[in-house]
Amino acid sequence: MTQQRRWFVTGTDTGIGKTLVSSAMLSLLAGSGLRAVGMKPVAAGLEEVDGAWRNEDVEQLHAAGNVDAPLELRCPYLLRAPMSPHLAARQEGVSVTLQPLLSAFEQLSAIADAVVVEGVGGFCVPFGDDLDSADLAVALNLPVILVVGLRLGCLNHALLSAEAIRARGLVLAGWVASMVDPSMLAPQANLQTLRARLGAPLLGIVPHLEKPDASSAARHIDLRALRATAAHAARRAASPEATSAAQA
Repeated sequence: MTQQRRWFVTGTDTGIGKTLVSSAMLSLLAGSGLRAVGMKPVAAGLEEVDGAWRNEDVEQLHAAGNVDAPLELRCPYLLRAPMSPHLAARQEGVSVTLQPLLSAFEQLSAIADAVVVEGVGGFCVPFGDDLDSADLAVALNLPVILVVGLRLGCLNHALLSAEAIRARGLVLAGWVASMVDPSMLAPQANLQTLRARLGAPLLGIVPHLEKPDASSAARHIDLRALRATAAHAARRAASPEATSAAQA
């Protein structure tokens, strides 16, 4: 059975290192000889650079991969205002719908060996009145990687996120700890608690980096534990009955 190297990366909150971890994953995958591409289905927050409107997360993902896919596939919805996507879309009169996102993902999958899909903010961030990030993850039916921002409150955020992921019948393939608060009290004790309770492999601990970039973060991540969960996800994808039973 061919291993499906496709993952959905979500986080316990916004600003906790999802893009850094996703970029690090792409760097590792590309470095192993795979054609790797990142996808940010919806991005909110643009700045003008050299006369063009750009999103920093989308640019970082593109730089970390090695597939020169069109922007409209890598990010079907680019929204200008740096706010929740459903509010940014409403402000621009845009309706974010599921089909363009699924179509873009399928096209990326056809030209790449590995696709890393980075969500927006936390797992359930709204895209519109009847669509959110969790709905997209379910529609893609990808194994999920959870980025946990290590700071006060992370235990509750991480455990609730893991519960929400599994409640939708998705595989929590692994998690990455991101040291967003270098002054956090008892970080090792918090990590120990998360290891005991999340029920998924820890893929790495990304320290608070003075100059964060994909290659630096990649030194702290090990993707080998994803092989077993990737195989499990492939079996689920080949068996719709199993997926339906998990969601029942």
